[in-house]
Amino acid sequence: MRIMDMDKAYVAGTYKRFPVEIVSGQGSRAVDSQGKTYVDMGSGIGVTIFGYGDEAWKAAVIGQLNKVQHTSNLYYTEPCAKLARLLCEKTGMKKVFFANSGAEANECAIKAARKYSAEKKGADCYTIVTLQNSFHGRTLTTLAATGQDHFHELFQPLTPGFVHVPANDIQALKDCVASHKVAGILMEVVQGEGGVLPLTAEYLAAANQLAHEEDIPLMMDEVQIGNGRSGKLYGYMNFDVQPDIVSTAKGLGGGLPIGACLLGEKVQNVLGFGDHGSTYGGNPVCCAGGVSIIERLTDDFLAEVRKKSDYVFKTLTGAPGIESVTGLGLMIGVKPVAPAADVVKACMERGVLCLTAKNKVRLLPALNIPMEDLKFAVEAIQTVAAQLA
Repeated sequence: MRIMDMDKAYVAGTYKRFPVEIVSGQGSRAVDSQGKTYVDMGSGIGVTIFGYGDEAWKAAVIGQLNKVQHTSNLYYTEPCAKLARLLCEKTGMKKVFFANSGAEANECAIKAARKYSAEKKGADCYTIVTLQNSFHGRTLTTLAATGQDHFHELFQPLTPGFVHVPANDIQALKDCVASHKVAGILMEVVQGEGGVLPLTAEYLAAANQLAHEEDIPLMMDEVQIGNGRSGKLYGYMNFDVQPDIVSTAKGLGGGLPIGACLLGEKVQNVLGFGDHGSTYGGNPVCCAGGVSIIERLTDDFLAEVRKKSDYVFKTLTGAPGIESVTGLGLMIGVKPVAPAADVVKACMERGVLCLTAKNKVRLLPALNIPMEDLKFAVEAIQTVAAQLA
C-alpha cells in the first residue's frame, strides 16, 4: 500500500495534505519520495528554524537520548532547568512552565492571568480580551480565545469569558476594559493564521500602557513569531512592550514538541503546586533540543535574519503580480493578484514549498536558510506571481 493511500485510510482527515511525501532533508532543502528536491519556505510551519538535519541540534538530542529519554516532573533534569534559565536570562522573565505545544502554552498563560486577577480583584474578574482575526490554538479554550468565528461554528459551547476587539483600535480596547472585569489581554505581534498582519507600534505601546495602568496581565502569543523569527529573540522585543506572560512553541524545539509559558515578575508565583501540570512538559530530550536552539540565537545571528528579511521585502514589494508584502522578520505574507493557492501550487512545481494564510502566500523559512536557496525561492515566487496575474 502506498504511503499516501495508507495515510488516507488510517489517519484522521484533519489536514488537507499536498500530494508530496517528504522522505529526507538537509538544511533548507527537502526531498520527496520521487527524488525531487525542494527549497522549503515553510520549515514545518515555522518549526525547523535551523533546517533539516542540523548537526548541533542532532548532537544535543541524541546525547540526551543516550542518557534518559523521559522522567516525570517528580524529579529534576538538567535540560529542563537549563532551558528555563536561558529563557529567563534572555527575556527578563522570572519563571517558565513547559508544555508540549503552542495551544498548551496559551492555556497556561490564560490560567495564570485568571488566577492572578481572581486573587487580586475577585473571582468574577475572569474576562480575557483577544483581538479579532487572531489565532491562539485548537483546544476548546484557545478556540474561544481565537477571534475568528469560522473556527467556532461546530464546537459550541466554547469556554466562556472571552471577548474579541478589533486589532489596532486602542479605543475599542479601552472601552472593553472599562465595560468588563478583565483578567488578561492576549495578542500576537503579527497575526499569523489571520493573514500575516502586524500590529502597529503605536497600538502595541498603548495596549502595554493600558494593561500596566489597570494591573491587567499582558500576554504575548509568540508561538509563531517567537524564537528569532522576527529578527529579535521574541517579536515583542521589536516594540515598546513589556509583557507579563509570554507563550511560545514551534521553533523552540527545532522539530520536537515543546511549548513554554514564560511568567514575568508580577505573576511568577501565581501557579503553585497542583495548579497546573503536564506529563510530558519539560521532557529532557525536547529541552535539550531547545537549549541548542536558544543558545545559537545570538545578536549576530539575528542580524542576519533581519538582512534576509530585508531582501525578501525589497525584492517582492511592488513586483508584478504582487499586491502587498506584510509581516516581520522571516514571517512574511505575500498577497498575489492570483489566488494564493494557485501560486503555492505553481511554486511547488518549480521546486519551492510555500504555505498560505488566508489570501496570502506565507513564508516561514529556516532562519539560517542560505542566500542561494532564499534567492531561488523568492525568484520562483516572483516569476509565478507575474505569470498568473
